[in-house]
Amino acid sequence: MVNLLHAILLRNLGMGDKVNSFTNPEDALKDLCSKTRELGPTLILLDINMPEMSGFEFLECMVREEFPQKMDVIIVTSSVSEMDKALSRKYPQFVRDFISKPLKIEQLRDIVEPVN
Repeated sequence: MVNLLHAILLRNLGMGDKVNSFTNPEDALKDLCSKTRELGPTLILLDINMPEMSGFEFLECMVREEFPQKMDVIIVTSSVSEMDKALSRKYPQFVRDFISKPLKIEQLRDIVEPVN
C-alpha cells in the first residue's frame, strides 16, 4: 500500500514514468544489477522491515555487488529505533536519509529535486 502511495506522489511530481516499484527486494536487486551500467542517478526508497530480506541485507548486497555510489537510498520505514538509525549510518556511500513512512509530498519533492 505504501509503495502505491509513493508511486502516486511521484506521479504528481511528474516522475511517474521513471518509477519502478518492487514488493520483492530480490527482484529489485536483480533489476538494478541488470541496469547498473546504463542507469544515471538513481533514487531508492527502501524499507528496512521486509519479509524476504531486511533493508540492511539489501544494502549489504549493494556493497557486495559494488553498486555505483550514484544510487541514493532513502530509508523509509516505520522504525523509530536508534539502533536502526545507527545501522543505516554504516552505509554512507548510499544512505542519504532515514525517514518515517509514509512520505509526504513535500518531503518527496525535497528528495527528488537533487536527483532529477
